[in-house]
Amino acid sequence: MERNDPEPDDRGSQRKHLRKELRARRAAVSREVRATVVQHVRGALDGVIAARNSAGLEPPKIAFYWPIHGELSLVDLMKDVAGQELTVLLPVVTGPDEPLEFREWTRSTPMRRGAWNIPEPAEGKDVTPDVLLVPLVGFDERRYRLGNGGGYYDRTLASRVPRPRAIGIGFEVLRLPTIHPEPHDVPMDLILTEADPDLDRIASWWD
Repeated sequence: MERNDPEPDDRGSQRKHLRKELRARRAAVSREVRATVVQHVRGALDGVIAARNSAGLEPPKIAFYWPIHGELSLVDLMKDVAGQELTVLLPVVTGPDEPLEFREWTRSTPMRRGAWNIPEPAEGKDVTPDVLLVPLVGFDERRYRLGNGGGYYDRTLASRVPRPRAIGIGFEVLRLPTIHPEPHDVPMDLILTEADPDLDRIASWWD
């Protein structure tokens, strides 16, 4: 039987159109739904803190993100939790084909405009996160993520040692049967939307 998977050039074109459609869906998500997802992220962070404490590990280093294109904003949550049983990191783009670097962020951290005018810490050493909070354009039933197309998070997850746990942040309107993952695509460890989250899986991440 012949496979019906699209050819590479077709996949690129299809993903481009799919991103446009999904971004429109994401932009229309209500404040109430967004608030629910933020609550689920807070619950996941509490689970991460508890899991690492139970394993006798240091408090977690959590890589947040600065939202663009209608992504869920976690900036207020980031401000609330900074310095409280976890370290907040933000991504820094160092080149178009490079993995992300991460620098510590506090309320007093000097910021600059980086790639695509996204705020990032102006200085600081690169730190390996324990957990990445990863914004989603789309996702599928196997927790593969459709992102903005730059491949930054995939390269980061493939190159970081130890590999951080990855929590995808999105909404149910972004759920797809499959994104037709490519060899370089890396699945998320957990997806958070407005649906009831499966936070129990976090407890075994550092066993």
